[in-house]
Amino acid sequence: MPIKTELTIAVVIPCYRVTNHVLNVIEKIGAEVSVIFAVDDCCPDGSGEFISKNCIDPRVLVIRNQQNQGVGGAVLTGYRAAIESGADVIVKVDGDGQMDPSLIPAFVAPIIAGDADYTKGNRFFDLEKIRAMPKVRIFGNAVLSFMTKFSSGYWDLFDPTNGYTAIHTDVARHLPFEKISRRYFFETDILFRLNTLRAVVVDVPMDAIYGDEVSNLKISRIVGEFFFKHIRNFGKRIFYNYYLRDMSLASIELPMGVLLLISGSGYGVYHWINSLQKGVTTPAGTVMLAALPILMGTQLILAFLGYDIANVPRRPFHKMRRNSNNNQPLLGELDEK
Repeated sequence: MPIKTELTIAVVIPCYRVTNHVLNVIEKIGAEVSVIFAVDDCCPDGSGEFISKNCIDPRVLVIRNQQNQGVGGAVLTGYRAAIESGADVIVKVDGDGQMDPSLIPAFVAPIIAGDADYTKGNRFFDLEKIRAMPKVRIFGNAVLSFMTKFSSGYWDLFDPTNGYTAIHTDVARHLPFEKISRRYFFETDILFRLNTLRAVVVDVPMDAIYGDEVSNLKISRIVGEFFFKHIRNFGKRIFYNYYLRDMSLASIELPMGVLLLISGSGYGVYHWINSLQKGVTTPAGTVMLAALPILMGTQLILAFLGYDIANVPRRPFHKMRRNSNNNQPLLGELDEK
């Protein structure tokens, strides 16, 4: 059923080799959507021209990138157009038919209700439906989800590569577009950027649709690349949230824990090797001197992780911005400054 709201909803569809499915996707988009931006990302199949000639939906506007920018670049192009059009909520739907447009109201509802700034799909809620997914993709998504929790700080989210998303425009316009990854790391990188804004992100249950479409994402090829980018984002997030923006007990627990863990492990390994070379038993006191900092370091790191998990953003960014613009700052916003 269409959402009854005065807010304007825009849909962004990145188009790259989707001519077999994109018209069907557009046709299924409900009346709750006011405008649809189809972004031809320099598609070799001429997706933009195909849509212009064959689509009769008056809501559709075709945008053409002169150079291929990847899925992230195409989405950001659509975001800019949606922001300029005055849309309040922007929904991103792929043009390959794997995302059901009838779910758009479910993605937009938490944002309209003021409970979220950004919503994303999660295909892992229904355990029975997961069986339809390729086993390699299930394993790959589990690994990527775990890495994303560390780097983004959104410990309650899963399925990070899911591209079915919705975002409030007030949040989108504060994203550093020039810094966000343009390729397949886009979905996970934008979560990191949202965390730096302290935006609230909510998972929306959905089913995956698999047909004759061919995915360009090969998880086996990008796990290594994603790993290093996650490490980079984790370091940035920790610096921003625990040292630059604010300091707390967790700001001390992490470096102390890492220092104790490394020093204890190094001390233990050194004496273990030394004992092997001399053929003597390591004294109990030496073992304790190695074990104690390891145990203390592990406890401090776990304490930090517990704090970090509890520190997931809970106050929607767009509501705070709205009150700030009305010269009525919320107490929570004052605490963030």
